[in-house]
Amino acid sequence: MREQQGNFEFFSSGTFLGLSLVVIIVAGVLCWMAWHRSGYSKKTAVLELLRFVLICLVVVTLNQPEWLQTQLPDRRSTLAVLSDTSNSMKTRDVIDIQDFDQRDPKSRAETIQPLMSEEVWKPSDVSDRRKPRVGDLRYNVVFESFSSQLEPAEEATDLNAGLSQVLDTYANLRGVVLLSDGDWNIGNSPVEAATRFRMRGIPVFAVGVGSKVPLPDLELVSMDAPTFAVVNKQLRIPFIVRSTLGQDRDLNVTLTQAYERSRDNINKKSTVSKLIRVPAMSQAQENMVWTPPATGDYTLTLRIPQDTQELIPENNVLTVPLSVRKEQLKVLVVESYPRWEYRYLRNALERDPGVELTCLLFHPKLPKVGGGRSYIKNFPTTHELSRYDVVFLGDVGVGEKQLTLEQIRDLRQLVSAQASGLVFMPGRTGMHASLMSGPLADLYPVVLDAATPYGVGSATQGYIALTQLGQRSLLTRLGETEEINQQVWRTLPGFYWYAGVKRAKAGTETLAVHDEVATASGRVPLIVTKTYGAGKVLFMGTDSAWRWRQGVEDKYHYRFWSQVARWMAYRRQMAQGESMRLFYSPDRPHVDDTVMLNANVNDPLGAPMDRGSVVVKAISPTGKTQTIHLQPGEGDAIGLFSGSFVPKESGNYRLVASSRGEVTSSLQASVQTDLSVQGLNREQQGRLARFEVLDEIAKITNGKLVPVSEVQSLLYDLAALPEPEPTVHRTRIWAHPLWAGFLILLLGVFWIARKMTGAI
Repeated sequence: MREQQGNFEFFSSGTFLGLSLVVIIVAGVLCWMAWHRSGYSKKTAVLELLRFVLICLVVVTLNQPEWLQTQLPDRRSTLAVLSDTSNSMKTRDVIDIQDFDQRDPKSRAETIQPLMSEEVWKPSDVSDRRKPRVGDLRYNVVFESFSSQLEPAEEATDLNAGLSQVLDTYANLRGVVLLSDGDWNIGNSPVEAATRFRMRGIPVFAVGVGSKVPLPDLELVSMDAPTFAVVNKQLRIPFIVRSTLGQDRDLNVTLTQAYERSRDNINKKSTVSKLIRVPAMSQAQENMVWTPPATGDYTLTLRIPQDTQELIPENNVLTVPLSVRKEQLKVLVVESYPRWEYRYLRNALERDPGVELTCLLFHPKLPKVGGGRSYIKNFPTTHELSRYDVVFLGDVGVGEKQLTLEQIRDLRQLVSAQASGLVFMPGRTGMHASLMSGPLADLYPVVLDAATPYGVGSATQGYIALTQLGQRSLLTRLGETEEINQQVWRTLPGFYWYAGVKRAKAGTETLAVHDEVATASGRVPLIVTKTYGAGKVLFMGTDSAWRWRQGVEDKYHYRFWSQVARWMAYRRQMAQGESMRLFYSPDRPHVDDTVMLNANVNDPLGAPMDRGSVVVKAISPTGKTQTIHLQPGEGDAIGLFSGSFVPKESGNYRLVASSRGEVTSSLQASVQTDLSVQGLNREQQGRLARFEVLDEIAKITNGKLVPVSEVQSLLYDLAALPEPEPTVHRTRIWAHPLWAGFLILLLGVFWIARKMTGAI
């Protein structure tokens, strides 16, 4: 810094300055008169002079004198060029409109790369006098990059942190050139940093890169595959394809299955394909059907072909791992009378090779319960009930020759703590009304109408109508596509009776309603699902699903109840051993998601263990091990051990769970499984550039937004930036300690002088 000459300034009003001048004149006159009365004594002259000086200094102090020193900067200011290095900048959507022969678009990162040179901001062509020279204005050009503070950093964009870091790093910052697509997905809003720039008077000039309109592209958006499948059981894998092309396209979608582990052949591959139509500027939701031929670990790769007009082929492939295993669901059906719904449901489940069916038919008006193949005589005990994956509760309730309160409590605990499924299927005897005030009241997903305890019958058929949730749910998927599925449900035979329902409870999902009849809360819900504790609950409000067999036999009736059974038992089948079961949620988590771990353990006698310790070791893809101690549950969750962890890496985690008893520390049970963790995918390639974000930053900071093709115009704006303001240093004399000490010293001298001269 270079100093200039300083000067005094008084920070008081003109009136006070005039009054101060009057005080000084009056004081001077009085001092002269006192000297005159003393006969012009030398001692009096010194004393009165000291008095006058003190009065003058006090008056000056009251006018707040300050010494100002103006300093001009002798260092160059800094121009920071800040570039975005996140993964979204790899999107290839920049086409040079001047290059008509260009076929492949450039990536956003490649487009801004030539701007990362000091020569761009300090032109060397001195012959062109019309071109402003930023270098002549004494600027230092520095280059900085930003993405995020995550690991890896490129998987997210934190615009606020990038701008703030530049502002905090360079004290003499004069301007910032921001090279970005404007896409931010983590951290605080960049408006915060822009506000700080505005307060400091530093403009941000944004250079937007990327396309503001979608380029011609076919994108494989998602593939919703489960974590495991059943051997020789048809698997439906929903997927979505999005198109930004101007015409409809017929695509041959292929699903490749890489068989990674087999007794007979390693790395065996097979492929299935399906022809679909994707509407122009829209999306298609379809299903790929595949039947796993053998158990083992598979890698599924879904692929769509590259179109001749497509410019972003990188998003045409998705890959997920899948475990194929044998299945044997244990299902219990409890009913009062052998109505038609019960008979056909029993037949459908009994013919399912993946289901081990057990039935209990009470026959309240007969001395004995129903008997025959797969029948039992009594409701299972607490220990026996824990082995069932799904329980169908027909038209039964609490009463004589039916269920007891203790058995109802066991069902509640089975769902909440052991992740089993419970299906409510009310009937015309109205026995479910007795469940509304007992242990199952919280599980019941709907509110029954007390005015119609026996349901509502009609001489004309009613029909089931899917809700928006039902149209998307795999539970109600009876057709290969969404359009075919809706058509199937519209043509299914109707019903002549349905349960009297007021409304669905909060926290439930209504998949289907009556097509015409409504209550004060809306249309009568007929298919409603709910999650309770670790398990799932489903309500079926009509007893006529068996009529769906009309003309098609078991095609829809069997498919629906088969999907229900497997959907409700899904969590219990994730990983299980002889005496231990491990399940988790979500089943396909992303990095930084909280994964909830749950385990059920049986003691040596086969009863659920409610004491002891359960430990899960989560081994990451890089070999790092995290130990999670699961905590035992209380109340309805007795027998359930729960915990959580947050995966920090993408890939396959190996989960190894083990349990030890409370008395002995020996290992009682163990089980292991693989957990597939997906990447965050915050930085999806192919998204549109967000120029509105960059424009807001530029407006707040009094900067400017230009497209990358007009970046040279910024040199004129940079040249128009004002010179840095000189720095002014103020010294407040009136409040300085030395000044106060000097006045006190003079007052002391004056007091002593008066005593020495004998003045009173």
